[in-house]
Amino acid sequence: MSSEEHAVVLLSGGLDSSTALAWASREMGWKCHTVAFDYGQRHRIELEASINVAEALGIQDHRTIKVDLAAIGGSALTENIDVPKDQHEENSIPITYVPARNMIFLSLAAGLAETVDASKIVIGANIVDYSGYPDCRPDFLNSFAKTATLGTKMGAEGSTVEIVAPLLKMNKSEIIALGLKLDLDYALTRSCYDPLANGMPCGHCDSCLFRKAGFAGLSKLDPLTYLD
Repeated sequence: MSSEEHAVVLLSGGLDSSTALAWASREMGWKCHTVAFDYGQRHRIELEASINVAEALGIQDHRTIKVDLAAIGGSALTENIDVPKDQHEENSIPITYVPARNMIFLSLAAGLAETVDASKIVIGANIVDYSGYPDCRPDFLNSFAKTATLGTKMGAEGSTVEIVAPLLKMNKSEIIALGLKLDLDYALTRSCYDPLANGMPCGHCDSCLFRKAGFAGLSKLDPLTYLD
């Protein structure tokens, strides 16, 4: 791929989005513009992580957009609702789902893509997410790409908006293996939904459990220190 091809990358600072960025930048050679969202999340430590990851990967255009999803509520990540610990309900939408989050984020990313002349939007959605989060499912991502093409100036002028989800069918161990191959420093990333005030991950929420299992599956040591 030409290094002149531009991509907007949704970068939360978590394990998945950081790996997706490393893939887009280091493997595909795209010029990446990264965007994080300050949406009223309890795990605000991820915003700092997104800055650190972008800097480590040599991204020159990183920005944070403020969107108050706490005003909508309905999620343990934006309301005073306990984050579930040491449990995972299969075939149900978890309380950590944030209503319309990716729909809003991708819409803003599509707007940014127009201003930086990017035809690709990269998101770190994967099989673990789309098993529970409706806005991480392949059907949604494909549908959004069509909507963004129809609803943007670049689409009206004959270009297409492509939603690229390179991790979509990977499990956590496969994602981590890819990141390690691309020399991504996972010590810079943050995944916990309910960290301590100092940023230390709880070790018991879904995100922590999936992350720890991913490293364990590779017999690798997670560089983060957990509460437990």
